[in-house]
Amino acid sequence: MIMLLAVNIVGLTHASDPDILSDFVLPPGQNPANVDGNFFTFTGFRQVGSNNLTWQSNVKVTKASMAEFPALTGLGVSMALLQFPAGGVNPPHTHPRASELLYLLSGSLVVGVVDTTGKLFTQTLYGGDLFVFPKGLLHFQLNNDYKKQAFAISGFGSANAGTVSLPSALFTSGITSDVLAKSFKTDTKTIEMLKAALKA
Repeated sequence: MIMLLAVNIVGLTHASDPDILSDFVLPPGQNPANVDGNFFTFTGFRQVGSNNLTWQSNVKVTKASMAEFPALTGLGVSMALLQFPAGGVNPPHTHPRASELLYLLSGSLVVGVVDTTGKLFTQTLYGGDLFVFPKGLLHFQLNNDYKKQAFAISGFGSANAGTVSLPSALFTSGITSDVLAKSFKTDTKTIEMLKAALKA
């Protein structure tokens, strides 16, 4: 029994996207004879950046994960293109299934990651810089230039990295206000104001 438990724990600590036993995975019902180069092509980034975001908006994320690009299923990789309006922020969040490697294409970003001891690591990035966010750790990005947009591309070590946005997870998920008030050492009125602001 103890040996079985130990094997399961080791398996969980090394969990990642499972290896596939074929060259690639087709959606259910698709005939392999009908597969051509289109299956391996994603065109969803073509129009990114053609619109100007206003400073009031947050980051616009265009994903290329297995949901948008089925050819990635089982391959353990995905990407996202991030468009930051002037002054825009990608709020604190985590990716529970993958590390993220962010490459800043243009502009500048202040980025930060918090480790499991609560230590914050920050850096200001400029076009051409890379920053890595380890799997599961809380992180954010901020365009603190209030005149120019910034563009970045992120690569993930999973076809479905997942995203848990802390503001949404805490204040719009249904956690009761009394639990949050006690957790943040404040009153329920303050928590209700935060919940209302995030729902608007």
